[in-house]
Amino acid sequence: MPMGNSKSQNPKSQKNHKFQIPNYKTEPMFRILPHFSLFLLAFALLMPAACKGSHDSCDGLLMVGYQGWFNTPGDGAGLGWKHYASGNARDKNAFRPGAAHIDFWPDVSEYAKTYDTAFRFADGRTARVFSSFDESTVDTHFRWMREYGIDGAFVQRFVSTLKHADTKKHCDTVLASAMKAAAKYDRAVCVMYDLSGMKPEDAPLVIADIKALAAEHHFEPGGTGESPVPPEPHGRVAHATQSARDANPAYLWQNGRPLVAVWGVGFPERTTYSLDDAAKIIGALKQAGFSIMLGVPAYWRTLTRDCVKDPRLHALIKESDVIMPWFVGRYNGGNYSKTFPKLIADDLAWCKANNVTYMPLSFPGFSWRNMKGADTTQTPRDKGRFFWEQLTTCARAGASCIYVAMFDEMDEGTAIFKCAAEVPAGAPGSTFVPIERGIPNDYYLQLAGEAAKMLREPPQARPRREIPNPKIPDARSGMAGMAGNSE
Repeated sequence: MPMGNSKSQNPKSQKNHKFQIPNYKTEPMFRILPHFSLFLLAFALLMPAACKGSHDSCDGLLMVGYQGWFNTPGDGAGLGWKHYASGNARDKNAFRPGAAHIDFWPDVSEYAKTYDTAFRFADGRTARVFSSFDESTVDTHFRWMREYGIDGAFVQRFVSTLKHADTKKHCDTVLASAMKAAAKYDRAVCVMYDLSGMKPEDAPLVIADIKALAAEHHFEPGGTGESPVPPEPHGRVAHATQSARDANPAYLWQNGRPLVAVWGVGFPERTTYSLDDAAKIIGALKQAGFSIMLGVPAYWRTLTRDCVKDPRLHALIKESDVIMPWFVGRYNGGNYSKTFPKLIADDLAWCKANNVTYMPLSFPGFSWRNMKGADTTQTPRDKGRFFWEQLTTCARAGASCIYVAMFDEMDEGTAIFKCAAEVPAGAPGSTFVPIERGIPNDYYLQLAGEAAKMLREPPQARPRREIPNPKIPDARSGMAGMAGNSE
């Protein structure tokens, strides 16, 4: 964690010790070299994070899913209490005791902008929340990613939101903020399309949207004004030009092309679109020169349980570059070890044989009682043990990358970012889950960062590790649940 700035105890003593630039024409080399070395060191330390290098592959990365979908009245988006409230989010009174869409409450002590709610803490203080529409919010989240060693984020983009000007404006704003913050903090960023609610006629929106985004944010496969990259045999695409790669070093690439993720392929309950519709999107993206990551069901390999019984899914996966199986809700701390370590190992073997990168998923827990009702599924976090078991299983199985679901999703209780230990007073329909006693509110960020370190090691050097002891939070964090600065 970055330390605070220190000041000299005797500023006067610095007056007579000005740094002199040596004259390389008259000074002996042995006198110049130390000065030159110090210059190089200072230059390296002062270089902005964005100049540290490109993100050319998923290998070695721990990535998070980033929803960025929370709004508040007054944030400028015009979407009301979107994702904070159930029902009509545009009603200014929609988010109130007895009516909530989130199960966890954010710790807002580090946000530049926060907003009043109708909720109160036990002592009567007003509880406040953030808006994802504010650039400063996204900046804070990406700063945390850097501070805790999380490599970057897949920014979610629901196809259904692209059809409406206001929701598309919100998505565009969040993505622009993410691009800026990723460059600032040297994090990877990638667009992920969620097909939930998509209709067949919506498929062309994805292609038009990604081309517009690639032009705006400079991650075009061939670079601005250059020809598209020609396809190779088997539908693969040759490496893009170096100028295209250098245009946006923060954007994540895979196999020599900018990566685009498509989530929701092969789930039988998603009846508004078909496997054929998904195939059209994937084919068009490949033809345009992008590499592809697919979000697929947990049992994609066997085509059972949560997966369509259609072997064409395997054909689509083989045409893709990366797959990420959706494990959320498929197990809990009591049954994970019985079947999923072997499933992950077998998935890895299949992907290796078919030249596809496998990005297994880990999640901290699950809770959506305010959204779905008190009797619905809840997966306890067990003070991080559940999360850590998944992370270490993926790493020890030999996975080269991991997807964490999610960074900021308080709706389903999968958020790993800083949530509050002190939550507003509860009521039926708005009972919030506090971070467990005995761990700091950044513990799930800490665990994700420790897992990221494991991915830098060779698979054979990843022994079984006990869950790390919590580190003392940064002094800036303040008390969990305290109100931040006003708008």
